[in-house]
Formats: sequence, C-alpha cells, structure tokens
Amino acid sequence: MGSRLTDSAQYAHLWGTPEMARLFDERARLQSWLDILTALASAQARLGIIPVEAAEQIAEHAQAEHLDLAFVAEQTRLTSHSMLGLIRGLQQVLPASAREHVYSGATVQDVTDTWFALVMREVGALAWRDLRAIEGSLLLLAQAHRDTVMVGRTHGQPGAPITFGFKVASWADEVRRHLDRLREGRSRWLVGQLGGAVGVLGFFESQGEALRAELCAGLGLGDPGISWLTSRDRVAEFAAVLSMACATLARIGNEVYELQRPEIGELHEATSADVVGSITMPHKRNPEGSEHLDTLARLVRANAAVLTEGMVVAHERDGRGWKAEWSALPEVCLLAGVALQLGRRLVSGLVVDVEAMQANLGRHGDQLVSERLLSALTPRLGKHAAQQLMHDALRPGSTDVGHVVDAVVASGAATRQECEAWTVGWPVGAAGSMVDGVISRARAARAAEPEAWT
Repeated sequence: MGSRLTDSAQYAHLWGTPEMARLFDERARLQSWLDILTALASAQARLGIIPVEAAEQIAEHAQAEHLDLAFVAEQTRLTSHSMLGLIRGLQQVLPASAREHVYSGATVQDVTDTWFALVMREVGALAWRDLRAIEGSLLLLAQAHRDTVMVGRTHGQPGAPITFGFKVASWADEVRRHLDRLREGRSRWLVGQLGGAVGVLGFFESQGEALRAELCAGLGLGDPGISWLTSRDRVAEFAAVLSMACATLARIGNEVYELQRPEIGELHEATSADVVGSITMPHKRNPEGSEHLDTLARLVRANAAVLTEGMVVAHERDGRGWKAEWSALPEVCLLAGVALQLGRRLVSGLVVDVEAMQANLGRHGDQLVSERLLSALTPRLGKHAAQQLMHDALRPGSTDVGHVVDAVVASGAATRQECEAWTVGWPVGAAGSMVDGVISRARAARAAEPEAWT
C-alpha cells in the first residue's frame, strides 16, 4: 500500500492510469534500465569493445525477475550511488566471465536519460492516441451544433450570440495544435544518451560516436549528435507540451463546470445511477470530471515548472536539476494520463441542452444584439460616436428603458422600424464558416497522419 495518498488503493485512480503506472512502477523501470544495459553491451560487442559471449550472457540474465531486488535496494543505500546497486544485483546472477563487462564506460545519466527517451516514446504514443480521440469527438460535436445558437459570454457576463459549434471548434483547433507539437517534437525528444564522464566519450576514444550511434539504433532511438548531460530542454519541452494539453482539457472542463450550473444548465457531464453527488444534499449533480481536470492541470503545470527549472544547471553534470526530473517527469506523465482519459470520457459523453441555450438567449431580451445595432449605427454616426451614444443610453442607472432597441429609438439615432430590420435573426457572424474551416483542416490532417505516433 502506498505511503502517499496518490498511491493508495482507494485514490490511485485519480492520479494515474494503469497504462501509465505500468511504465513507471519499480519493476518496469528496472527492466527498462536493464534493457538499456543489454543494448549497450550488444553495441559494444558489435564494435569489438567487449566479447560477444559477454554481451550474450548479459542479454540472457538482465531480467528484473532474476534479481534480488532487496539486495539491489540495500546496495543502493549502502553505496549512496544511484546505479551501483543494480549493477551489483546483475553481477550476482551473471557468470564470472561477463561480470566485468556490465556498464562498461557508462554513467548513471547515460542509463536514466536514455530511459527518459524510452518513456517519452511510450507516453507520447498514449497522448497522441487520446488527443486524436478527443479531437474526433469534438469534431463530431462541432458539426452537430454548427448552428446551435447560445449566449456568448465575456468576463463571465452575457455578451453577444455565438454557436455552440463555434465554442467546440475552438477546443478542437487547440487540441490539433497539441497534436502538431507532438508530431514536430518527436525527433527532438526521442534520442538516446551516451556521454560518459563529462560528455566527450573519452573512455571509448575514437569509437565513442560509433558506439553511441549503435546504442541508439539498437533501442530505436535517434542519435543526439552531441551529449546532452546538462541540456535539459528536451525533457522540459515534452513536459510543457503535456502541461499545455492538460490546460486545454481544463479549459474545456471549466466550461462544462460553469455551464452545468443549474441557473445556466446548458451542458451536463454524463453520469450513472451509481454516482453520488452529495451525501447531505441528494439533489446535487456535481461536475466531478470537469472539476478534476482543473486539479490535474494545476499539478501537471507545477511539475512541468520543476523540469523547466532543471534547464538551469552547471558545467558538464549537475545532479540538482537532473535528479529532480526523476520525481517530476513521472508525475507529469501519470497525471496527464488521467487527464487525457477523463477528457475522452467528458467530451464523448457530453450532454448538450439546446432548449436551455434557447431559453438563456431569451432571458436577455434584445441586449445580445447591441453589437449589431452598434455596427448599423456606425456608418451613420461614426464608430466612436455611436458607441458613446449607446453607452450613455444603456449604462446602469442612466435610464429606465428596459431594452436596447427602446434606448436607441429614444435617443433619436434610429427609428424602431430601422432597429427591427437591423436585428432580424441572431447575429452570429462568421461562426459557421469558422467551424467548417476547423473541421475541414482537422479532417485533412487526420487523413494524412498515422493513427499511431510514429
């Protein structure tokens, strides 16, 4: 049972997914490190640096289930070295002839940075899958509600009409940019590390760069071209993209959170009969998913900031920023995994109350057409003169006139017949055209890209 609330059997589902947990649990991490050591030995054997037989023995025995993990942990504490416990644990199960060839010329950071690249490959693939699913649901929703008129709100107040499809299309367009970032960043992030003591591969002399290329190729990673021991921008950028994706999901969640309020009632999360809104107030239907998306996004941003801080380090190796990554990057990934799954469920099951949207439009009389009246008066009076006239007529406490048209007519700037002609229908401008553009661009991009993050 975990000592942290986020690891508990009762609450772990709120802070990580089984898919993400399988990448970061101790046995999976150790196995990934062992796989890197195996790939290193195999690359060294191909270049004649260590015997082929030793590399084969390492490949055969480098399995987490073969190791005494208690011994590995004890040796890690005893030596106060991050990797030596694992090395000694592996040496325990190796034939004597292979023991001296484990981890030859490598450093902790060579292993852990390469592990980061492997982790980013797996996490990026999950993020790509989930963001494409979220985008797909949003595109369907935007198309279905292309012309569903609702109140547009600015600063939390009713402003002018929009369509719900327009709102959703803005979400979809933002998600598409995150997919673009994942696609564009892949080649930057998924590179291995083999730098040795200070990054110049001095242990291997003239074979260093060839060995690094062999190691990276063996793991399906790119060759970085130069050691990145204190160049931490790759990890920071990857986390930043995930934090931005989570922020987008939180923005969507906040919209649902606000619009689910009974006094608005335009959107509702999908729910089931087993969900309890409140023990003491049984009538409540809480926006649990929407609310949690905001919580997750805050935590992801906080941990991503730690990784950005890690870019400011010294000389050729600096454990201050690098070891903070060991805590922060898994947190970013675990939390983002939950947000992405929660986002998928939210948008695919979102309940849209079109009647409530219509009712809310009617609550404001003709106030929501003030922008159109301003536009119509502008050629006659000038933009700023028209704006001042309407401000004077409509500012709180300045008049008893209850409606915008009444105020304009009372000002003498236009007749009632003119105002009524100007305000026929809801003025949603280019909303429909912009929705069409988002859907068209997104569908073209989806058709041209692979379903998997490759």
